[in-house]
Amino acid sequence: MEEDFKNHINKKLSILKDRKLLIALSGGIDSVVLAHLCHSLQLNFSLAHCNFNLREEESNKDEDFVLELADEFDVEIFIQNFDTEVYAKAHKRSIQMAARELRYDWFKELATQLKFDYILTAHHADDNLETFLINFTRGTGLNGLTGIPMINNNIVRPLLPFSRNQIETFAKKEKINWREDSSNSSRKYLRNKLRHEVVPILKEINPELLNSFKNTIDNLNDTAEIVEKSLNDFKKKVIAKIDEYGISYKVSEFKNVKNPKAYLFECFKNYGFTEWNDVEDLLDAQSGKLVKSNSHRLIKHREHLILTDLCHSEQSEESLWIDENHSKVNTPLGILFFDEADAIKKTSNHSIFVDKEKLKYPLELRLWKAGDVFQPLGMKGKKKVSKFLKDEKLSLVEKEHTWLLTSNSEVVWVVGKRADDRFKVTPETKEILRIKIEQTSE
Repeated sequence: MEEDFKNHINKKLSILKDRKLLIALSGGIDSVVLAHLCHSLQLNFSLAHCNFNLREEESNKDEDFVLELADEFDVEIFIQNFDTEVYAKAHKRSIQMAARELRYDWFKELATQLKFDYILTAHHADDNLETFLINFTRGTGLNGLTGIPMINNNIVRPLLPFSRNQIETFAKKEKINWREDSSNSSRKYLRNKLRHEVVPILKEINPELLNSFKNTIDNLNDTAEIVEKSLNDFKKKVIAKIDEYGISYKVSEFKNVKNPKAYLFECFKNYGFTEWNDVEDLLDAQSGKLVKSNSHRLIKHREHLILTDLCHSEQSEESLWIDENHSKVNTPLGILFFDEADAIKKTSNHSIFVDKEKLKYPLELRLWKAGDVFQPLGMKGKKKVSKFLKDEKLSLVEKEHTWLLTSNSEVVWVVGKRADDRFKVTPETKEILRIKIEQTSE
């Protein structure tokens, strides 16, 4: 196996040579063998071990073991202790998911701080098969069936072409010691059930299962590349605009394809949506209808679907109060400027001119709410702000981001949209105040 591993590095992973590597070392057979193989090739690596404190004394013995291994290789080792159960409860994660998040977050932090080029993990061919089966049993799209990538950003899995049997045979032949994780024999985890109960039966049916699986994965990845190119071309057509409110997609483009649901799934699968029939129904829904995930919303607005994250619907209810001596105020919309003017010059949606003497300070900047009314500039009568926003054909997200500048509870400006007629400049005006909003670039 050592020679095969060397050839694999030379042919497929030459990027690891002469680079600073960090090996994730649990103490189990897979990561220990990976460390031995990298040591034999004289790669430049350090070790990183996570103690999740889930198996009491056994976890501590794992830590002692990896410290001894680091001494044997004469390499640097980093050890981090985690209170995994507390993290899992606080973040509403399973123990396995909590451990995974803690592990990878720490590895990435180490890599950033200490300038490691790549993080190496010991996933192998059997892990790849188990991941495929897990995704298959839970339901997934094409990407969930393409297996574990050998290279994913700075995460590299050098053992991916090798089987568990190859690794065990090598370890026994070279008399390599490792630690057995007692939880690996438990059937309460789906991966272990598949490993101990399902995969052996599949291998009995097909002794060349891993080779067949590799061919299948290669074919699926080839297909995924074709699909990805097609989707990229589709996204260029379907995305109407990207702005501060979210991403707008043309409904007509989804309706023009033979299987809209498949395209909807591929466009929005990374945003937590699960009710795909409801998502598809949005194509023919009335404006304002929406579907929520845990993190995002998909909103129907006329001929578009607008994707926005949930924080857009959780605007602060706090107000900003503005004194007469303020000439510049930072706001959630940008910077509000207050400047005296000699005459009315060019106006726009982003600036208005008002009669300063009609203002009563402090002014208030707040989000609009139900019941707000104003007198749109040029109109004699009053109008509900809600009706004005509807007539302006604003989307739900745009409405949620509409702010009012008020004086003594009277609307001076629906900011960025319409001034109030009651504060307009007249021939009798003595002091003209220009109010302007400028968005800040982040």
